[in-house]
Amino acid sequence: QVQLVESGGGLVQAGGSLRLFCTASGRPFGVNIMGWFRQAPGKEREFVAAINWKGGSTTYADSVKGRFTISIDNAEKVNLHMNNLKPEDTAVYYCAAGRRFTSTSSFYDDWGQGTQVTVAS
Repeated sequence: QVQLVESGGGLVQAGGSLRLFCTASGRPFGVNIMGWFRQAPGKEREFVAAINWKGGSTTYADSVKGRFTISIDNAEKVNLHMNNLKPEDTAVYYCAAGRRFTSTSSFYDDWGQGTQVTVAS
């Protein structure tokens, strides 16, 4: 089981930037995909971005493409750099680990506790 801890959330004005961090420990062999998801109040959890730890391939939701960047910082940290934030980006952001390069949340086995991002208009 992978232990995931998110940090870096907060309050920002529309148009601003935030960087989220996810520290992963205890990652077993084969768990190579890290994803970021988010859930706004009253809405379903939605995919934001994913990265393949081995090859560095990335994929993004259309709503964040060109504004958000997912990256690997070192052997245990995955970041989400968010630029040009909009009020509709307000949500709790979750880091997740899995074995399949997908935007489907059910294929991710381990989840962090989440970090709040609030974008004021």
